Amino acid sequence: MKKIREWYSGSSLAAKIRFSYLILLLPVMIFLIIALYNMWGSNRHYEEMINSVVAASEFSLDFQEDFDYEAYLLIVGNKTQEESMLSSMLDDANRVVARLQSMTDTRENLARLSSAEKYLTNLGTYKERIEENLKEGNRYEDNIEIWENDVQIVTSLVKETIFEYIYYELRDLQESRTRYQEVFTNMVLASLIVLVLLGVLLLLLSYIIPKSITSPIRQLGKVTEQVAKGDFSVRAEVNTTDEVGALGDSMNVMIDKINDLLSQVTTEQVRLRKAEFQLLQSQINPHFLYNTLDAIVWLAESGDQETVVRMVGSLSDFFRTSLNQGRDIVSVREELTHVRSYLEIQQVRYQDIMEYVIDVPEELYPYQIPKLTIQPLVENALYHGVKNKRGVGHIRIIGVPEKDSFLIRVEDDGIGMTEERLRQVTEGIRKKAPAETEIYGLYNVNERLRLNFGENSGITIESVDREGTSVTIHLPCTTENQPS
Repeated sequence: MKKIREWYSGSSLAAKIRFSYLILLLPVMIFLIIALYNMWGSNRHYEEMINSVVAASEFSLDFQEDFDYEAYLLIVGNKTQEESMLSSMLDDANRVVARLQSMTDTRENLARLSSAEKYLTNLGTYKERIEENLKEGNRYEDNIEIWENDVQIVTSLVKETIFEYIYYELRDLQESRTRYQEVFTNMVLASLIVLVLLGVLLLLLSYIIPKSITSPIRQLGKVTEQVAKGDFSVRAEVNTTDEVGALGDSMNVMIDKINDLLSQVTTEQVRLRKAEFQLLQSQINPHFLYNTLDAIVWLAESGDQETVVRMVGSLSDFFRTSLNQGRDIVSVREELTHVRSYLEIQQVRYQDIMEYVIDVPEELYPYQIPKLTIQPLVENALYHGVKNKRGVGHIRIIGVPEKDSFLIRVEDDGIGMTEERLRQVTEGIRKKAPAETEIYGLYNVNERLRLNFGENSGITIESVDREGTSVTIHLPCTTENQPS
């Protein structure tokens, strides 16, 4: 220090000015280096996140249509197994999923990508089944069933999973943007303090440089805020060639891809809702309505007003719970209310041949069950069991709680089924498209249970000829089906 003071005191004015500038510029340079490094790291992280979303968007936009079409070409014989690109498409899709797993660091999105891997594995299984059917020959209908009921559903699930991945990546992008904005604000504040201390000249230079850097970032921040609010008409206008400019271009591409994806998802949702509505309507048997109204008219003509009022009330409750505001999943309590309304109506019509008991413990009421699950089983018990029996028949609905699951059993003491008929019904439920209408009702219930609550759920049937039939609904007590 003594030598520095001696050198400074003996130096010329120009040297002193240069030395002063050096002392003043040194913290500025250090600050600028740190600031530029932080901004470069932030921009790079932004670019990686956007690349992840763009890659996922491209995957979800193209994969479903291409895979479904390629599978169809293989089934109809336009392509041989050697010419088919299904294997390469699955390999490419798995590579994309693996790359997305390396890009994301959130546990939820990793779980979604794990689900996508499972779906791709299922697609591989369906592809092998199609190829085996092609080798055996004369299995065109089976392959079309696999294509319609398995391949298209799973590719749709892959698409939906990737869309969810994009949504949560965008949410994380917004959160990251907020954190980075705070960092940049603190940097600007620190730079202003440094500029005040260093003088007017450094203030001017330091003001221009941070402003030129933070302005486009702020603009990108405003764009991401609008996108997070659901406004996909905005576009980033950053006329630079650096990382921020690349980020703006990538963001515009991402917004365009999301617009296309949302449009496709909206169309798909409309189609699915129409299908659900048709399914719901098909569950409401017109003959049941006609017969019920005829019974009400007959009772009214006979002067039995009390029964008419009770029957109309039950019919109203039946249709109210059937529609249930469009919900597909209801509580056991709501489903039993619907079944009770149905049985009350039928007991008026068949009071001489039918009696029923509902014995389900209240501890099962809060659990969830697909709508219109128990009523089709009760209808089968009445029309195919009790009605064909001489004398009074009984229908019992029993609930049985177990350790990790619960059962709901529909029993009747009707005519039952022979072993051969029971085998036909059981096999029909397992098929993808059973031919018999009565079996299709059971198949529909079984498939909706499996789709909503996994492979461990479904129905099983036991029957003894001339003694009765028992249909058991199996539902797991999973975290998704805990009572609230």
